[in-house]
Amino acid sequence: MSLSLSVKSVDITAVLKLKAHPLKNPGVIAKLTFIMSELDKLRKKIDELDLRILELLNRRAEIAIEIGKAKQDKNLNIHSPEREREVLRRLSGNNPGPFPDNALKLIYEEILSASLSLQQPLKVAYLGPTATFTHLASIRKFGSSAEYLPESTIKGVFEAVARGKAQYGVVPIENSTEGVVNSTLDVFIDSDLKIAFEIMLEIRHNLLSKTGVRSDINKIYSYPQATAQCKGWLEKNFPGTPVVEELSTAAAAKRVSKDPSAAAVASELAASVYNLKFVEKGIEDYKNNFTRFLVIAKESPLVTGKDKTSVMLSIKDRAGALYSILRPFARNKISLTKIESRPSRRKAWEYIFFIDMEGHMEDKGVKKALNEVKKECLYLKVLGSYPSAE
Repeated sequence: MSLSLSVKSVDITAVLKLKAHPLKNPGVIAKLTFIMSELDKLRKKIDELDLRILELLNRRAEIAIEIGKAKQDKNLNIHSPEREREVLRRLSGNNPGPFPDNALKLIYEEILSASLSLQQPLKVAYLGPTATFTHLASIRKFGSSAEYLPESTIKGVFEAVARGKAQYGVVPIENSTEGVVNSTLDVFIDSDLKIAFEIMLEIRHNLLSKTGVRSDINKIYSYPQATAQCKGWLEKNFPGTPVVEELSTAAAAKRVSKDPSAAAVASELAASVYNLKFVEKGIEDYKNNFTRFLVIAKESPLVTGKDKTSVMLSIKDRAGALYSILRPFARNKISLTKIESRPSRRKAWEYIFFIDMEGHMEDKGVKKALNEVKKECLYLKVLGSYPSAE
């Protein structure tokens, strides 16, 4: 009987069993011993590389601290998003593999986050409580080394940044299934803050409960947009079960953690934070489900070459007014990615339009189009130019 064994196919449990009876399989034992010896050599190489990586990470951290001191001496902003974007792009462009680009990006986002925290703690306000999807999006953007400040309302996030309590704020703006978050648009009307970044996060909803048993559930809590994204699944699997509105998916999870007869539609992070069990994973009706978040700050970043610009404007009440503001964008070949209207709340039947477009406000075509549009508006405010989410 011929056995073909390789490092990839060795079952360690089988090795231990065979070693317990060496006289029964002396040839196999010899081959397995050789393979284990080779594995030990490879693992020692990994250990040596890990120590080398650790040494280099600490050297990098020391230089980052020096850079932070130099910035403080010259009164420069500690956080440089343009530099971070450049680092990630350069590493991805020079990665020969086999290490995957997505994993490389996640690792370096954490390295950059940790390095920044050594220079100056970065504070980020977000729509809380802990474990909301906005919290998850914040961590995805700024890493785990930032200090995260949960706010109970979207307006609270804006106020935290405006008062200097946080350098950045993260708020939801639209979902690919349910559309725009109107409360975010409304706060922009009276705010002078700028959009600094956008974040695209794939949304996976889960049904969570204290026991994980379907038959225990007699009511379901969640944020209205979350339950709307799972409406079909909930109607099919829990017909007639009351669905109760909560301020957020995390607030729903927190409530359910104290009520074994209830369930929450929430994230995996919420399950971990509030010690809940999965009744069902991935209950969203459409699997290609993304939410777009905006990062707000007191200033917009510099041109990156792959940017978006967002504006809000109010137009004169006359025939053809909307056409007159769209025409300059077409004439200057500016692609619009979103247009949304909201009542101004200042005058009956007066509307404010929110428009997203490709390009930076310093780009020649964008600047020319906005100057032409401004002539047709009662007012126009640029909400910011910022890097497009990848």
